[in-house]
Amino acid sequence: MLKTILFLTLLFVCYACKSIKTVSMPSPAITTVQMPAFDMEGHRGARGLMPENTIPAMIKAMELGVTTLEMDAHISKDGRVLLSHDPYFNRKHELLPDGKKIPASEAKKHVLYQLDYSEIKRYDVGSKFYKNFPKQQLQQAHKPLLAEVIDTVQAYIADHNLPQVFYNIETKSKPSGDGKYHPAPHEFVERLMAVILEKKIAPYVIIQSFDVRTLQVLKQKYPEIKTSLLVENLHSLEKNLEKLGFLPNVYSPYYKLVTPDLLQKAHNLNMKVIPWTVNDLKEMKQLKELGVDGIITDYPDLFKNL
Repeated sequence: MLKTILFLTLLFVCYACKSIKTVSMPSPAITTVQMPAFDMEGHRGARGLMPENTIPAMIKAMELGVTTLEMDAHISKDGRVLLSHDPYFNRKHELLPDGKKIPASEAKKHVLYQLDYSEIKRYDVGSKFYKNFPKQQLQQAHKPLLAEVIDTVQAYIADHNLPQVFYNIETKSKPSGDGKYHPAPHEFVERLMAVILEKKIAPYVIIQSFDVRTLQVLKQKYPEIKTSLLVENLHSLEKNLEKLGFLPNVYSPYYKLVTPDLLQKAHNLNMKVIPWTVNDLKEMKQLKELGVDGIITDYPDLFKNL
């Protein structure tokens, strides 16, 4: 264990030294705010109960008392930051602007990065029955801008005298998608951070990703922003951290990858472990008893029984 800690500490120092050369300007000062002791996160808002990544999903999650709203970010052709998991309109649960189904022949052709936001907003992403989540309350909805989500959430918090929630925002990117489904990492991060800084929510933001490149850009240019490494591979904690090049605030694995050994190693490195996506109450209880620092779920209504 001591060797592991020393290795990762040296890795962090080396990475920090290297990154100094690449930073042209210091990032704005951002106040540090501690994350919740146990973080209750609504996945894509409340995907099991409302159309995913929509404003109604975020409102529902807040009604159910989450401490963090988890969401996915994409970039439109005209550079706007919007919420969406898929890089294109998903025919399984989204409709064309005229209300018709997306033909199978067009399954991956309605690409967000190739559409201006004014076009994207016309699609209906809340009215089509989605068999994977039959409890969803269907309603007409659109893919919202991140700025629109933040304004709505902050207003809801003020109107209902609620505690401030955190925003866990995933950069939906990977090397093979550069220039096709999204901009390159530096531009992606800058467009995302422009919204976050304009809306003055940076202390309450966690940026998560499977794509280490966007997290590395954040570490270089905005080191005060909390980061979370998403993991679905079978590699060791050490190997995944070596690929990332620094210690994130959160290590976020697929929930079946959580073990007592992983938790001990992560906690020894002062990292939180918040697994995704846990939709069974019994499994949620087992993970909490095991010592995870939070849970991401499609059904935030389960938290009341946790």
